[in-house]
Amino acid sequence: MQARRGIISGRVAWWLTAALVLLIGFVTLTPIPQMQTMSHSDKLQHFVAFAVLALPLSLAYPRYFLGVFIAAVAYGGLIEVIQPHVGRSAEMLDVLADAAGALAGGIVGRYVGLWQGAGRISRAR
Repeated sequence: MQARRGIISGRVAWWLTAALVLLIGFVTLTPIPQMQTMSHSDKLQHFVAFAVLALPLSLAYPRYFLGVFIAAVAYGGLIEVIQPHVGRSAEMLDVLADAAGALAGGIVGRYVGLWQGAGRISRAR
């Protein structure tokens, strides 16, 4: 009996996740001009960014989606702690949007990864 594997390789998932961590860190920790106001779409952007962040590792390692979720939420929280030190404001609602996105991406990744992994195992028999 083979172990279930996700839809993408672990190596690809780790590299993609690392790139997303760097991109999200750059975008969220770069100072913005004071005149710019943030709209409610900011929360949607947080949701989408963290859904995409949680997706690759959840696809590659579907059984570990809870750990992926926890790591993504911790990263979102860390960003909010750092933001006041780089001229940005910290908002608890951003962490909630991050968590909701990470949960959505993690769940999608888990179920797609398990479904695809199960299909590969049954085809191999």
